[in-house]
Amino acid sequence: MSRALKSIQEVVDSKLCSGCGACAYMQPDEIRMVDVRDEGLRPVLAPGAADTSEALKACPGIELEHRDYSAEATVDQELVDAWGPILSMWEGGAADDELRYAGSSGGAASALAVYALEHLGFELVLHVGANPEAPYTNQTVVSRTRDEVLSRTGSRYAPASPCEQLKVIEEAGGPCLFIGKPCDVAAAQKARRHRPALDRNLAMTVAFFCAGTPSTNGTLALLDSLGVPDVDELESVRYRGNGWPGLFVAKSGSDGEAYSCTYQESWGEVLSSHVQWRCRLCIDHTGEFADISVGDPWYREIQEGEKGSSLIVGRSEAGRRYVSDAIEAGAIDAAPVDPELLPRSQPNLLQTRGEVWGRMLGSRLAGARTPSYRRLPSFRFWISEVPFERKVRSVLGAARRCVRKGIAFRTLF
Repeated sequence: MSRALKSIQEVVDSKLCSGCGACAYMQPDEIRMVDVRDEGLRPVLAPGAADTSEALKACPGIELEHRDYSAEATVDQELVDAWGPILSMWEGGAADDELRYAGSSGGAASALAVYALEHLGFELVLHVGANPEAPYTNQTVVSRTRDEVLSRTGSRYAPASPCEQLKVIEEAGGPCLFIGKPCDVAAAQKARRHRPALDRNLAMTVAFFCAGTPSTNGTLALLDSLGVPDVDELESVRYRGNGWPGLFVAKSGSDGEAYSCTYQESWGEVLSSHVQWRCRLCIDHTGEFADISVGDPWYREIQEGEKGSSLIVGRSEAGRRYVSDAIEAGAIDAAPVDPELLPRSQPNLLQTRGEVWGRMLGSRLAGARTPSYRRLPSFRFWISEVPFERKVRSVLGAARRCVRKGIAFRTLF
């Protein structure tokens, strides 16, 4: 019989940490985040920090739970089990052409942030941007103006811990918007249950579709493959944006050279192979716990020179109203679409969701710890969506990985 995880250190040792930083927000005197180059951002406990039970309350790595949506008529009941709550969906992007061009897929998240600041009087947006000291890494940033949001557009396929700075929202003098990965948003939603001031000020959450977080070593491997001579001399690193889907571009400050490759070459051939283990056990790739989630509409071919476009998913009543109002105010240029476009745009995610069940089984057979999911079903998709050979591979491959990573047999002690 396995026992429940009792500390944040056990979460880290079991490779269940997603690197969101919520634990450091909940217990800042006991926990700080550091970059483990081959894994991701990880919590480090201060000497003598024995009790991290408060931090565990917000940890998305060990447990996620949806409420029961079966009686909610506004939620699409045909899609909820596989894709989370969907009240409404649109396709489009930022009405601001500069935001739309700079953003990874239509700049929708950026436009929603600017709408909060310029139209609704939100005090700030908490999100992630490049670290100017080492632009191949990230830092959590606060934006209060359109220009600040614009300067931080584009996906960041590197470790980020935006929840570490949730104290900024807690101490704000008014409503705030939070943008993060699905696990970041899930952590923020868990944390707000235990922090009344955060709950009061966290007025809107936006998540972007996510296939996993590569380690810093992933970006360093990509830079090396492109022949970048000295990462310490880099002036900027953009993973996407400036067109759709946009190029990976690293600019050297020493010689002015730009090193670039396509999105497929950067993500598909290098970065995706460096995704952390917890992401391999993730069911939520489309921001199911957010008020609004955004992602690429891959259901069709992108035409050369086409403006970037996003699927914009209203997942709560507040999020649905927010998007509708942003469209009416002219901040977002988007039209309603059938929610069925979501599975068509992410055709591999049902299989991925099913494979997670197989990976969880393989991990448990190896004696490794796994996350707990409630009302986020995956077994039925393992049965219906995963071919036989991949069923076997999902189970046996996970067991082998657990042994290789040194996390096997942890449920025994």
